[in-house]
Amino acid sequence: MDDTPAKPRPADRVWSRAEIDSPCIQVCVVHPQTRLCTGCLRSIDEIGAWSSMTPEARRAVMDQLSEREALHKVRRGGRAARLNRRGH
Repeated sequence: MDDTPAKPRPADRVWSRAEIDSPCIQVCVVHPQTRLCTGCLRSIDEIGAWSSMTPEARRAVMDQLSEREALHKVRRGGRAARLNRRGH
């Protein structure tokens, strides 16, 4: 078995940089209510501007991500909410 590390694919190099790493996990879906990416929790504007942001601006975004995570964990009520809407 060859123990040589696998050579990175060209697409993988796009996602890694020497700067503050992007929080992108390549699950790009915008949540309809929060308008944040469900994968990285950044706004569309932040995603678009990331490559031109200063390290300080990137750090500010990164510092907010843990707070944003809670926005996507709120449940809408499930079965109980559906039954209440029907008047049961």
